[in-house]
Parts: sequence; C-alpha cells; structure tokens
Amino acid sequence: MLTQKLLAVATGGSDWILYLLIFLSICSIAVIIERFFMLRATLKSSFSVTDRAKEAIKSNDLTVLEDLSKNHEALEGRLLQYALRYSGSKGSSGMAEIMNGYVLMEKPLLEKNLGFLATLGANAPFIGLLGTVLGVVRAFADLAGNQGNPAAVMAGISEALVATAVGLFVAIPAVVAYNYFHKQVRLILSNAESIKQLCLAYTIGKGSR
Repeated sequence: MLTQKLLAVATGGSDWILYLLIFLSICSIAVIIERFFMLRATLKSSFSVTDRAKEAIKSNDLTVLEDLSKNHEALEGRLLQYALRYSGSKGSSGMAEIMNGYVLMEKPLLEKNLGFLATLGANAPFIGLLGTVLGVVRAFADLAGNQGNPAAVMAGISEALVATAVGLFVAIPAVVAYNYFHKQVRLILSNAESIKQLCLAYTIGKGSR
C-alpha cells in the first residue's frame, strides 16, 4: 500500500525538481554578484592599507599607523582605530586579545552566504539525481502503459537526465565562486594579521620609550 502511494508520487515526474534547481540557481547568482562586489571593495581597501604599512616599515616610521587608523572603510583601518584607542588608555597589555576578538567579529561579515554556496555546490548534483530517478520511474510507468513501446521509455529517460545536467550546471559555478571568495577572505584576514603584528610592535615600542 505504501509502495503504491510512493509510486504515485514518483510518477508525477521531476518538473518540480527542475523548478527548485532554477530557483536555487537564481539565489546562487544573486549571492555571487553581491559577494563579488563587496569582497572586491574590501580587498581593495585592504591592499591600500597594507601597501602604506609596507612603506612605513621601509622608512622605519610606524607612526603612519595612526593615520591608517582613520581609514574606516578598510578592516585594517577599523582594527587599528580600536587597538590604538585601547592602548591609549590601558597600554599594550591585552591588546592582542582585543584585536583577535575584533577580527573574529568581522569574519562572519566577510563569509556571509559563503556557506550557502558551499552547501549548494555539494548538494545540487544530488537534487538533480533525485529528479533523474523520479523521471526514470515515470518513464517505466509510461512504458507499462504503452504496451512495451521502447520509444516511450527512451524519451522519458532522456528527459529525466536533464535534471542531473541542471544540477551540475547549478553546482559548478557555486563551487568555483565559493573557492574564489574563500581565498579572498583568507587574504583579507592575512592582511589584518600583519597589521595586527605591526600595531603590537608600535604600541610596545611606544610604551617602552
């Protein structure tokens, strides 16, 4: 009895799977566009701060860090602002923990919706495969109702395979985008770490004078 009910549902076809994949694809494209422009702007600001920090190291003038703290568009600039404000009142003691905590608070904003891309990339092929299985079940049901006509099952199976192809079409861009954005986030956090070390060196040196 239960098998017959499930069969009735399965023979409804895989059209709803295709609509689901199309919807997920639209959501994926929206996330990719938003993350691309957001992370590109963040990375540009990050490189701007780190380039000036490199010049400060070459000239042995870490007081430039105080000017960089005024750049609130960059993660590194905001990090310097909070760190220097903290060191002004409490010195360098505990400042490393303060800076690490601030970076951890900023990290979810950088990784926003990347989990969705990773999940979609991992599961969209399986959703497509489910559509293919439902399509094959429907094809064999049509074959039984068409007195063994092989053309009916061949047409049904060819239509069912479309679901797998669409699933892969949705998954591949999501995986590529996730890897690309994750690399950018790691680069931004690496730049923040280097600025953190410079700030610690500056405040410790300033306090020892």
